[in-house]
Amino acid sequence: MTGTETGAVSARERSQGLARSLFRVALPRWRGGRYSLSKLFFNFYLLAMGSFVAIAFTADFVISTAQRGITDDYARRFMRGTITLIEDELFRQPRHAWPSKIEELDQKFAYRLNIVERITLDKILKPQQVIKLDAGDIAIDHDDDIMYHRLGNTSKVLVVGPLAVSRNPEQTDRLPLEARLRLLTWSLTGLIFGIALWFWVRPVWRDLEAIRQTTRDLGDGNFDARSPPARSQLFSPLAETMNSMAERVQQLLAMHRELSCGISHELRTPIARMRFALEMLAETNHRDERERLWTMMEEDLDELDHLIDTSLTYARFEREAPEAHFSSVRFADWLVDQVESVRLLGRQLEVEVDTSRLPPQLNVDLDRKAMPYALRNLLRNAFKYASQKILVSAELDGDHIRILVDDDGAGIPPEEREHIFSAFTRLDRSRDRATGGYGLGLAIVRRVLELHGGTATADAAPLGGARFTLSWKAHQ
Repeated sequence: MTGTETGAVSARERSQGLARSLFRVALPRWRGGRYSLSKLFFNFYLLAMGSFVAIAFTADFVISTAQRGITDDYARRFMRGTITLIEDELFRQPRHAWPSKIEELDQKFAYRLNIVERITLDKILKPQQVIKLDAGDIAIDHDDDIMYHRLGNTSKVLVVGPLAVSRNPEQTDRLPLEARLRLLTWSLTGLIFGIALWFWVRPVWRDLEAIRQTTRDLGDGNFDARSPPARSQLFSPLAETMNSMAERVQQLLAMHRELSCGISHELRTPIARMRFALEMLAETNHRDERERLWTMMEEDLDELDHLIDTSLTYARFEREAPEAHFSSVRFADWLVDQVESVRLLGRQLEVEVDTSRLPPQLNVDLDRKAMPYALRNLLRNAFKYASQKILVSAELDGDHIRILVDDDGAGIPPEEREHIFSAFTRLDRSRDRATGGYGLGLAIVRRVLELHGGTATADAAPLGGARFTLSWKAHQ
């Protein structure tokens, strides 16, 4: 490894270290701890189970209220026979014997039986229930789960209930069957729901932890960090988006580093020439020599201005591809006009335009702002390396239009024909104004063709030099 290569590597490492340092200063270090799996699980469990229970009880209340009328009719039909039998049995006895008979019958039923005066129920029953009771029907008190039936035309009322086992003191020796079934049902529901939620929360927690760690690494300046593939479909798009963002940030930093190194390297030559010209200008009094030095410095300033303009154009294409604005042009006329606009830069070179292989009156879709930039860069490149002649031709190949720029220069080695489209790549390493360049023109050409959905390639020309081909779809 040469000293120059070692210096370039060291400069690249220093630039990368500087970028990471700047990110560390700009972004505060993430101090958050790990996600707690148990806390995440219990939060989800309590929220989901609580919502489920609330919905279940609300639905049960709504359904019970809606079906209360149906339930009352069913209860009346179900109990009417029993109440009628009790009433008949009482009427076989003298009225003074009814209390003792009720106590005897009460021993045979799982619910309570009693006889009360009709007047005592006015404060207990609702008006609708009192009307049913006086009409000889069965009145039902849902709050206490009790049925009332008037015994004939007497002032006595038969009281049946509470019907629920849980409301009878003598039956409270164990948990009621209904309560036991509800407890078992809710216990199984909570257990099954908890197991299902655990198997759902655990991958989510792993994905959250992986994304958190990746974010922390990126915040610390480790731009090679990537989030592993997400185990849950919930966070899979987020992980992919984060990785795409990290790659884009890494590309932008690499481009920034490449531009910074390349531009700083390119600035040295014109600045050194200007410094030399200024020193010579201070030491000479000859008019012709001073004018020559002034002209040299003006050319160096033009070179610096061109370098800045080209670098900004390349950075704009690299940062984000601008939106293409296609419009149709009469292609043969457009090609001739573009070549004529830069023909003077070729000086003594023979520049020929051949449109004979194009169909007459052919219209082609292109971006009128970007495509001329690509073609002019190819022509400037040909002006630098051609010996005597440059041929610009075009042809229609199927639905694709192709522009070919041939020169009779030294050509491009096959192994370098793809590499030259990378930024700051030059085959001629000299710093001479005629052929030095910046290594950005062809990189911009390829970006413009990518904007058009086409390609830019290099090959050998029939004239003996290099052939550059621009190809894209004629009608977008």
